[in-house]
Amino acid sequence: MKFGRSVIFVFSICIGLVPVSSVGDNLNDPEDGCARTTHSQIYSDAVFIEEAGDVVGFELAFQRHSATSVDALLYVYEGAPNKDGISLSGRISGRNVMMEGKWIEHLTEEPSHKEVIETHAVKVDGTLDAAWFRGSVKIDDLNTPSKVRLKRVDHVWMCKNAPKAFVR
Repeated sequence: MKFGRSVIFVFSICIGLVPVSSVGDNLNDPEDGCARTTHSQIYSDAVFIEEAGDVVGFELAFQRHSATSVDALLYVYEGAPNKDGISLSGRISGRNVMMEGKWIEHLTEEPSHKEVIETHAVKVDGTLDAAWFRGSVKIDDLNTPSKVRLKRVDHVWMCKNAPKAFVR
């Protein structure tokens, strides 16, 4: 279900948990994130839902380090641009990619304003070519889509209006 994270986000608000940020090689300045993904292969299905004013979807920014080693930042959009990527690392063999990492999510419990930290294992696997990433994104404890199809784009969503020096 493409809008699963949005439903979880609304449910979290209802039970008193509000996302503050995610951590794991995270940067708070979008321009730093834009510079960080300048030399990446970026794949996206992120869309802006005008009626709700929300961004939903996923983006993957791949960087190959060798013929078999790949790192990526996974951006999870759940109603607002995700300024922090989830660091993933893994292997690539031909067009097949397998990566994993951890998403440390900082939440604020309402009305007490108590900080809650949740850690989710993240697994991404699929096939990668010049135009598409087709595969799955699995985030433990969250209802994420079993299959994704991400199209190659020039930049991550949050960099759409960034200064030209940061946009690929």
